Amino acid sequence: MNKMRGNAMTSETEALTLIKEKDYGTPAVHALNNKTVTLEIDGREVTVPEGTSIMRAAADLGIMVPKLCATDHLDPFGSCRLCLVEIEGRRGTPASCTTPVAPGIKVTTQNDRLAKIRKGVMELYISDHPLDCLTCAANGDCELQDMAGAVGLREVRYGYEGSNHVFARQNGEKNDMWQPKDLSNPYFQFEPSKCIVCSRCVRACEEVQGTFALTIDGRGFASHVSAGMDEDFLKSECVSCGACVQACPTATLIEKSVVEHGQPEHSVVTTCAYCGVGCSFKTEMQGERVVRMVPYKDGGANEGHSCVKGRFAFGYATHKDRVLNPMIREKITDPWREVTWDEAIAYAADRLKAVQAKYGKGSIGGITSSRTTNEEVYVVQRMIRAAFGNNNVDTCARVCHSPTGYGLKQTFGESAGTQDFKSVDKSDVIMVVGANPTDAHPVFGSRMKKRLR
Repeated sequence: MNKMRGNAMTSETEALTLIKEKDYGTPAVHALNNKTVTLEIDGREVTVPEGTSIMRAAADLGIMVPKLCATDHLDPFGSCRLCLVEIEGRRGTPASCTTPVAPGIKVTTQNDRLAKIRKGVMELYISDHPLDCLTCAANGDCELQDMAGAVGLREVRYGYEGSNHVFARQNGEKNDMWQPKDLSNPYFQFEPSKCIVCSRCVRACEEVQGTFALTIDGRGFASHVSAGMDEDFLKSECVSCGACVQACPTATLIEKSVVEHGQPEHSVVTTCAYCGVGCSFKTEMQGERVVRMVPYKDGGANEGHSCVKGRFAFGYATHKDRVLNPMIREKITDPWREVTWDEAIAYAADRLKAVQAKYGKGSIGGITSSRTTNEEVYVVQRMIRAAFGNNNVDTCARVCHSPTGYGLKQTFGESAGTQDFKSVDKSDVIMVVGANPTDAHPVFGSRMKKRLR
């Protein structure tokens, strides 16, 4: 997490802004034989891979079709009915997220008819949603709020007199539709009254994490998100990976750190300091305080996913006991003394030189951890070879991964990994030897489970 701290410090000289990643609505498609389709959207021509959704093709043109149930890390679902479009020559208003492109079609994403439909759909959503935006933890980071603005919603014709999930009591009677807030999980909370039943959390648990801890229970207006057998999140099969929290478009599922501190003001991309997968995160902060960790979609290792440790166990980064400045001492019996970086580096250099002068050039070596980045490993070996003049460098990976390296060397002629994580998505056979990926490297384990499904 030193990397997090270092990046955070350098960001002070830059504009303090939140990194916003574009959501294309549906996943990218890689067509067989690189086939492409050319179509027209709002009078503009676009060419995309065969099988691409109309929503994503529009996003490629910079046209963002309103949506609530769609997001580009989940398969299209088509439940919110907000992304409706018109296609010349076709009847009805199909959902752009589930409708694939076709050669030569002409699509309209904005006109009076579509605007009226979308506004009506949004009225229905808001008629069963708390109007506490100013005090809501997601205020300013709520897709429902954004979409209400995007469709121009100014009033809701439907009141709360009928059935709803918003109030604990209705007309003086107990409201059986209402469910209390679930605070059982230590990292995030679940507030059912704010749920719009878009199923994004359920789909994230299934498609991204592969735990299947969530489901939609009930039918019709009684439908609601259920953890396990309609139990608390903590008692269910939930592994607290946070994929559901990241997928939620409202404040139904939200980090407790955001509830406590409010919305972050700026972010910095960093690397997780736990296991060797090397997940990328957006560290979202208020000043120097970390508010939350959001998996980075452009991260080659995790591509927007994470485990419980990477996403939620960031408290040590700003813990009061964390050492923030260098300290030295003459003997182990002496107390630590805080010094400047220049003094600490000079002190270490003098001591290391004294060791070499007394015991010879080969008396100093460097050992790196397999949890460090390739760049850090390179810097250590460079220092040993250039500054200390010997080749006494090693890494713990040579010991704990020596059987793996030997097998790879004999089989492929190279002892290093020959594939990236994405290759698992196309693997027909995955052999696991002496490892437990779902526990030791959860994000990679999730990719394996996804491929097995």
